Amino acid sequence: MLALERRNLILEQLQEEKKVVVSELATKFNVSEETIRRDLDKLDRDGLAVKSYGGAIINENTSIDMPFNVRKKKNVAGKQKMAEIIAGLIEDGDHITLDASTTAIFIAKAIKQKQHLTIVTNSIEVIIELSDVSDWNIISSGGRLKEGYLALVGSDTIGTFNNYNVEKAIISGKGFDLQKGLTDSSEEFAQPKQMMLRSAQTKIVVVDHSKFDKVAFSRIADLGNIDIVVTDERPSEAWIRAFRDQGIRLYYPN
Repeated sequence: MLALERRNLILEQLQEEKKVVVSELATKFNVSEETIRRDLDKLDRDGLAVKSYGGAIINENTSIDMPFNVRKKKNVAGKQKMAEIIAGLIEDGDHITLDASTTAIFIAKAIKQKQHLTIVTNSIEVIIELSDVSDWNIISSGGRLKEGYLALVGSDTIGTFNNYNVEKAIISGKGFDLQKGLTDSSEEFAQPKQMMLRSAQTKIVVVDHSKFDKVAFSRIADLGNIDIVVTDERPSEAWIRAFRDQGIRLYYPN
């Protein structure tokens, strides 16, 4: 097993259990404890974990992004439920922007039965997922490939979304706060999403329960700039009141 593959598996375990133990990982991967310590050193330097005595804990900083393939495996059931709700909001013939979040992959899978959609996206994986769908118009943004994220970013990406007017923008974020609104880990990811919202008649935010009451580095949108919120669990009463006051439609599984 390559060191990178092993570190990604350690990250997946950190996502699920919040902490790992050196001796247990050494046994699990059949390597020395020193090898595991080097793995944890690397994850600590990258800001993905925080070393502790005998192991490590997950770095909960919302401005730190896990690798795409690790994030995609987190809360799969919740993402599938949210994607099913989104599918019910999409109509045949819609023009849609989809961001490069891991949730967007599940949405792409869930809407494949729709007819004559136009999708504009900066997600390489969404494009691959939809490559076998007939009678759709799939438009890739321009931009620079962000290493490790399967996302296109930069001024060309922003310019692409500025060139189109769509019925629905569907985006996610790293944090969702009553005062700060929807936020992401960096301007590179936030700015294309800002332009998606500006270009859309209906602005849809998809965030699972873990993003509520969290604030990341770069602001995407205030609550007043959102029409619909889709999540995987019923939010607190404070959030429900805020959505009602702002005229935001809320959807979550029954």
